[in-house]
Amino acid sequence: MTRRISLNLSTPPEVLAELARDEDWIIRRRVAGNLSIPPEVLAELSRDENHYVRRNVALNLSTPPEILTQLSRDKDYGTRHFIAGNPSTPVEVLLILIVDDDRGVREAAERALSKRVHCTHQSGG
Repeated sequence: MTRRISLNLSTPPEVLAELARDEDWIIRRRVAGNLSIPPEVLAELSRDENHYVRRNVALNLSTPPEILTQLSRDKDYGTRHFIAGNPSTPVEVLLILIVDDDRGVREAAERALSKRVHCTHQSGG
């Protein structure tokens, strides 16, 4: 039941905040992926000890750019990879990630930058 609540977009923010402190990392991971989660809870989960939780913060389209920027320095390559793919990640962060030590992170950042350049070019910007 708790797992379903953590994924539900209608779950009240105070319940999500409580679930974000659950001892079960799977619950915390699911909360981190909830699009309705308040930014302050995402900030808390971005510092979680479990890299799967941090990865879901990186994937979450509701994660603010400042949290994505902070997470772009995460020791987990998977988290950095997902940061590169998040459309809210600032271009300045992508420019740093294209020289990341991990090949997958570099490639993800290059793809993201290429998409943005392509979209800008098509829109005439």
